Amino acid sequence: MTTTIFHGLLVDTPTDPFTGGTLRAEQAALTVTDGVIRARGTLAEARNALPDAPVVALAGVVLPGLVDTHVHFPQLRIIGGLGLPLLDWLERCALPEEARMADPGYAARVAGEFTSGLLAAGTTTALVFGAHYASATDALFRAAEATGLRMTAGLVVGDRHLRPDLHTTPERAAIDSAELISRWHGRGSLRYAVTPRFALSATEELLRSCAEVLALAPDLFVTSHVNENPAEVAAVEELFGTSYTEAYHRAGLLGGHTVLAHNVHAGDAELALLAETGTAVSHCPSSNSSLGSGLFPMRRHLEAGVRLALGSDVGGGTGLSLFKEGLQAYFHQQLRPDGVPLTAAHLLHLATRAGAAALDLPGVGHLGVGASFDAIEVDPPAGTTLAAVLAHAPGPDEALAAIFAGGTSADISRVWTSGVSAHTRASQAA
Repeated sequence: MTTTIFHGLLVDTPTDPFTGGTLRAEQAALTVTDGVIRARGTLAEARNALPDAPVVALAGVVLPGLVDTHVHFPQLRIIGGLGLPLLDWLERCALPEEARMADPGYAARVAGEFTSGLLAAGTTTALVFGAHYASATDALFRAAEATGLRMTAGLVVGDRHLRPDLHTTPERAAIDSAELISRWHGRGSLRYAVTPRFALSATEELLRSCAEVLALAPDLFVTSHVNENPAEVAAVEELFGTSYTEAYHRAGLLGGHTVLAHNVHAGDAELALLAETGTAVSHCPSSNSSLGSGLFPMRRHLEAGVRLALGSDVGGGTGLSLFKEGLQAYFHQQLRPDGVPLTAAHLLHLATRAGAAALDLPGVGHLGVGASFDAIEVDPPAGTTLAAVLAHAPGPDEALAAIFAGGTSADISRVWTSGVSAHTRASQAA
């Protein structure tokens, strides 16, 4: 057994601020054994209990590792494709780059950049859209395993309305998915997600094939897109003769292990169906702004009882930082007439505990006893604006708000996953 004591200003949301929970912020010591927090208390208590255990002093503000519930691995290199609505952006920017994943060497290089980029941004857990190619998705899993990223991901499948070189068949999709599931699902901190790209690019036969794949192993996930853009929504309704959400439900793809991204343009019946089935929604505000998709109706989701978390999306968005996504989520609610008044505690919850709940990971997203020590140290370089703001913040609520307002990857000095160092700012600079 390996035991280490970590001590510093710990900030998390053990209870849900949307239902009355508050921010927990205190100077505390965590006793971490084999990657799991075994005790939490004062530094004196930890040292008295384990006088020979090494002590790691934590600087700045220490948060749980961030949880990204929607991010596209093949789109890392096309961030910045501004000025286009969703379907045009897909055709001109996203799909050509995703076709390059057919080259295993190219895919492996992007996978390395992607996983290291997530960790540098403080994301220790992610639900990832893989590639349309099994070899590229395999490369993604290999990169995640090597870096310590806690990841759920899968082969992206579609059989219409994409470039022909991205199409598959229901039979081929099932075979490729089964091989990846056998190799990676449940291996360490890796799990598999059945991933139809979106209903627009999937026939009913392919969606049924995806549902059949769910029977191959326990605890598999499903992820896709829903109700992102009005033109897309109209096209799906014309193809299926039903709502976007109902198209997935008819195929047997909704449930407690399903996360659908966006849902900007959901009808009331769709929200009720999502709540009834326990399906979670990943809110991707930067992407919704960048592609002009709309302002997310958070209040309607909360009132309907739909589970929510945050996603960076990446190519359609503006980067991997969930600090930026939290800030954009705040802006969206400020701009909507029915917007939810979000505090810094709400933003942290959406970026940590809520995402962990959507991914059925009770031991992730907080810094309490029994949790995995997935943590990030936010300690801005001296002389920066954020360093000045944090030095003069009157309290932890204000400090956390400042981190979401101005924090970037450059302000994250150290990252741990399961108690193991996964990233340091110094190593990235080197």
